[in-house]
Amino acid sequence: MSITYKDAEGIQGMRTAGRLAAEVLDFLTPHIKPGITTRQIDELAAECMKKQGTTSATLGYQPPGYPPYPASLCTSVNNVVCHGIPNDKPLKKGDIVNVDVTVIKDGWYGDTSRMFIVGDTSIAARRLVNLTYDAMWHGIVQVKPGARLGDIGWAIQQFAERNGFSVVREFCGHGVGRNFHEEPQVLHYGKPGTLEELRPGMTFTIEPMINAGRKEVKELGNDGWTIVTKDHSLSAQWEHTILVTETGYEVLTLSAGSPPPPAFVNG
Repeated sequence: MSITYKDAEGIQGMRTAGRLAAEVLDFLTPHIKPGITTRQIDELAAECMKKQGTTSATLGYQPPGYPPYPASLCTSVNNVVCHGIPNDKPLKKGDIVNVDVTVIKDGWYGDTSRMFIVGDTSIAARRLVNLTYDAMWHGIVQVKPGARLGDIGWAIQQFAERNGFSVVREFCGHGVGRNFHEEPQVLHYGKPGTLEELRPGMTFTIEPMINAGRKEVKELGNDGWTIVTKDHSLSAQWEHTILVTETGYEVLTLSAGSPPPPAFVNG
């Protein structure tokens, strides 16, 4: 599969899908507190998508070698790196959870995730969540025509490692459009000036998974999906879908409730 470049109509479709995905997270935000189960979060998201007229990209999603994914979103708690399947275990005060939503609207995919702190948590967990958000934005601000994918990965890796964290290697960002996963792969580590050149009309996710401990991960149990840190350390992730514009970038997964960019972005 080669990279697809979106025209004006495609960009508008992607803006709509991206905003709607973010609005699902807005809707969920007040509900994510101690006592709620991740299955209840999933059910709330499914209701929200129904009202929007969107469908979940994850429900029934089955890439080669995987069982069908059984839920409308992913909920990755504490040491779960990604692809956590919603279940009946209540969230407790101090947990951190990534909620990853991908919706389909008129054939276009909007993909985004946010971290939520349940109640209050440790200073170390809060620092991981906040600095992972900053790491994503360090990658985003590299995006402009003529830059390269390696610039994004390098910026994220340098920032994360400088702060004592590690970057997961096995999972990466990806092109997105009329398909859930398109070219290119967007690594969250690397060397500046390497890999694919960015051109206007490209749309892809930047979604670093950052661990408080070592970078190694493993599959948990036998559900075929859940990935955890090998050393049981906490992991955090944030995700936006990005458009390469003629002059820089546009974040397509923004909504009224999206956290604001860090101060350095507009500084």
